[in-house]
Amino acid sequence: MANYDAAIVGGGLIGGAIALELARQKLRVVLFDRQQPGQEASWAAAGMLAPAPDTPDSIPLVPLGRASLELYPEFVAMVEEVSSRQVGYRPEGTIEALFGRNAERELSTLIALHHGLGLPSEPLRVEEARQLEPALGREARAAALLPYEASVDNRALTAATLEAAAHEGAKIRAGTAVTSLVLQAGRCTGVVAGGENFSAGHVVLAAGCYSGEIEGMRIYAPTRPARGQMLALRSSKVQLTRVLRSERGYIVPRNDGRLVVGSTLEYVGFEKRITPGGLQRILTAALELVPELADAEIVETWSGLRPDTPDHLPVLGPTEVEELVMATGHHRNGILLAPVTAKLIREWLTEERTSLAWDTFSPLRFLAAQRKTAN
Repeated sequence: MANYDAAIVGGGLIGGAIALELARQKLRVVLFDRQQPGQEASWAAAGMLAPAPDTPDSIPLVPLGRASLELYPEFVAMVEEVSSRQVGYRPEGTIEALFGRNAERELSTLIALHHGLGLPSEPLRVEEARQLEPALGREARAAALLPYEASVDNRALTAATLEAAAHEGAKIRAGTAVTSLVLQAGRCTGVVAGGENFSAGHVVLAAGCYSGEIEGMRIYAPTRPARGQMLALRSSKVQLTRVLRSERGYIVPRNDGRLVVGSTLEYVGFEKRITPGGLQRILTAALELVPELADAEIVETWSGLRPDTPDHLPVLGPTEVEELVMATGHHRNGILLAPVTAKLIREWLTEERTSLAWDTFSPLRFLAAQRKTAN
């Protein structure tokens, strides 16, 4: 039986970043993915690195997002050095555009909220926003500059992170689905994957929206898929430096000239279909932001399944089962939160402490809620 210090279930950016972090600490690491690693939510994302909350539910996540954003330059530099790959990191900031009748009032509320959360967002006159991004539509009534935000080519970053983890000694087991965990006397001692038993000192569940599908794990990780449809455009007329965003959608520029546009939020199970209605909503938002994209070329459409949870917050930390740790349920923030998640998991496994509080995201919150309902 193969024996490892840590077994990671799930080969997206979260799992890959954890594998890399642990392997750099000279732990014997194995990572399992039911298909080719890096082909699920990490592949389908837009790559925005944005800690600002997009809903009230995500406000508790802001400190963790800020901490992860601060780690990103070092994380990118390390991944690029070890993998010898470029990952398209762009620390250029974001312009948030507001189009409604009450845009000025909404802008004041947004700036006050961001400042209260320690995010140095700045109000812009629309004319100033257009000086920064001349393609911005003339229907915008107010704008904010979020200079601290960034973006990354998530596909390139995920592939480079997995390659870097393998370079550092992690074993990557593609096409090897974990069907169950090995539990003995309240302790997790390994996994059953591909019909084989693998012994491990620690097991980290990082399987995204599929985490809750693994036998016995739904009590800790009640994940469900949230479909996001996306598309990519190419235009000879439009050149963007920064991410453009509104309450309806966003446009993320890539180094190769493509513009990644999204997205929908749909609870349709594990269905990845692309729909006319979904694409229409995305394009309507994109054309409001940048009308000149009306005759752009659509070069790709796709969809992905975000790992959502009942309270829309990640599942991070130890469970009641010894040596079983959760790192899943990141919903819309998996790309942003990869560096800090990897750091926290490494700290917990090697030191049994963390440098940041993660109790808010404990998997035990779901178990406590179930017990309260049962009583």
